[in-house]
Amino acid sequence: MVPKLPIIPADMKQPQARNPRRQSLQIRYARKNDRDAIWQIFQAVVARGDTYVFDPQISRVKALGYWFGQKRRCYVAVSDERIVGTYILNANQPGLGSHVANAGFMVAPSAQGRGIGHAMGEHCLREAERLGFRAMQFNFVVSTNEPALRLWKELGFRIVGRLPGAFRHAQEGFVDVYVMYRQLSPVA
Repeated sequence: MVPKLPIIPADMKQPQARNPRRQSLQIRYARKNDRDAIWQIFQAVVARGDTYVFDPQISRVKALGYWFGQKRRCYVAVSDERIVGTYILNANQPGLGSHVANAGFMVAPSAQGRGIGHAMGEHCLREAERLGFRAMQFNFVVSTNEPALRLWKELGFRIVGRLPGAFRHAQEGFVDVYVMYRQLSPVA
């Protein structure tokens, strides 16, 4: 099991880690000057064609336009003063479905396997609850993305639907996609 990284609130100065092999992690709102780092992560993750529906050749303008889109909250994970991950949080649907959250996560390939996705997932769930969402739904979890499936199940999500052959995987062809769902306890 991957060890959990401590999450340091954005307004606190980061203390020195007691164990030099275990780094601290800060998760905060993304800023305009984070766009270059977010683009590098986005481009590296999407270019593989194995987890996201975006065109692997998507332009920087289109990618950042989506990631920083209206009604989306964008966050970054920072380790050793370097952005190593990012996530977005928004309502899954407008109007009468706006009480269910949706989110998207990306971790820099060089930082994968260090618990950053887990820390961002926990942070996202707390944020969604704080914002009053009653549930969270992931609409398009690629069935071959085993790290994501394992993580979401660890965080209490369950598969509620399967879309046969809905994703055109760059190496494996058409593969299934799962819809995953979890109830939340909104802060009153």
